[in-house]
Amino acid sequence: MSEIYNQAKTTFEEIRSKIDTSLGTLLVIGCSTSTVLGDMPGTNSNEEIAGDLYRAASETFSGDFEIAVQCCEHLNRALVMEREVADKYGFTIVNAVPQKKAGGAFATIHYISLKSPVVVEDVGMRAIVGIDIGGVMVGMHLRPTVVPMKIENRIIGKAFVFAGKSRLKYIGGERTKYL
Repeated sequence: MSEIYNQAKTTFEEIRSKIDTSLGTLLVIGCSTSTVLGDMPGTNSNEEIAGDLYRAASETFSGDFEIAVQCCEHLNRALVMEREVADKYGFTIVNAVPQKKAGGAFATIHYISLKSPVVVEDVGMRAIVGIDIGGVMVGMHLRPTVVPMKIENRIIGKAFVFAGKSRLKYIGGERTKYL
């Protein structure tokens, strides 16, 4: 097993242990393999690194979550997912296929690994968890209210990992009783 796989698996398992699925199961992952290698985003997209990261994510989240992978800015941060997930939520499918240099290696690996892959324009802020590997800014896809997840394992390769999860909004004042 590669060191990247081991770091990712440990990080993903920690994040998985902190997720409450009562609000849903749509999970967005964004990843810059260039950043994992210590380079600027979009400069050194790497399929081997993407494969290690994807294997760790799949082993940790598949079955329990609907995984959407954010493409890079060259595809306007569109997301790759199974067609049945896009249909279930009514997401707008677009005519694009991610590639290593347009979408990124991680999104490309996800696309070729799915049974019926599609790219959607956005998820309308309906994801309940976001994992950001390397500063790719997945927050735009998360359902409000987002709170950061405090994680011990915050580095994969040379990239920082950030995670956030949605919670119900607190409304009312001092006399309000919350769950």
